[in-house]
Amino acid sequence: MADDKSKRGAGDRNRVSADADYEVRHFANKVGLTVQQVRDLIKQHGNDRKTLEREAEKLRG
Repeated sequence: MADDKSKRGAGDRNRVSADADYEVRHFANKVGLTVQQVRDLIKQHGNDRKTLEREAEKLRG
């Protein structure tokens, strides 16, 4: 199912969609990781933005 960009809100902002390349690229640039590292984090920890930011910090050391 396609992401409906007209339905935005807090729930959408709290998640990083692994299916949306632009979201993964933006998040990767923001946290200083590669796109593949972000995709791996999403597979391991889910798509909650706060969790991903915490785990990205651990990876960067």
